[in-house]
Amino acid sequence: MRTIAVIALKGGSGKTTIATHLALAAHLRGLGTLVVDVDPQRTAEYVLGARAEPGPACLATTRGKLLSAKFAAVGLKKQLMIIDTPAASPEDVGEALVLADYAVLVVRPTLIDLSGLARTLVIARRLEKPSTVVVNQAPFAREGIEPPLVKRAMRGLDYMKAPVAPVIVRARSIYQTALETGRSAEETSDAAAAKEIAALWDFIEAEIAATPED
Repeated sequence: MRTIAVIALKGGSGKTTIATHLALAAHLRGLGTLVVDVDPQRTAEYVLGARAEPGPACLATTRGKLLSAKFAAVGLKKQLMIIDTPAASPEDVGEALVLADYAVLVVRPTLIDLSGLARTLVIARRLEKPSTVVVNQAPFAREGIEPPLVKRAMRGLDYMKAPVAPVIVRARSIYQTALETGRSAEETSDAAAAKEIAALWDFIEAEIAATPED
């Protein structure tokens, strides 16, 4: 079983949106998936509980019980466990990173988000944990040209030597509206959003496959 920790120390980054979309992407491709919701807001639990069709299992727990959750996932013969970590909690982030095979660090293209990311990168590098940064809620490119906000963020990520995913997740309302009924954007008629999530999953799946399992 592989384990992904989805992390953002800055609240409002869309961390749970990315975590649940990755879990739904894995489920739609036939992988037995468990989402472990460590965020006190329990948004992932709420989202997946609203799903009418079968979907990823979800377990709400706390940092101190993460190891037990991983044992439970193994016992249930799950192929993938995704940890939705709390914002503003370096301790929870560290615990999740220790148990994860791979980390997805979610950041909006803002100075405040990049500041929080810098702290997370320090922890991930200290633990020698493979990771990627997903730029989320980014404004749209126009005629192939990125907005200044995104360009500045990319320069900042390059300065931090952050490993950045090749897929930028744009500020699309469908990501939130789909989750209101526990669905992924891949299950809606929004082809652009579906393509975005599919490409992000394909990238992360390939990354995990190339990462030795702890």
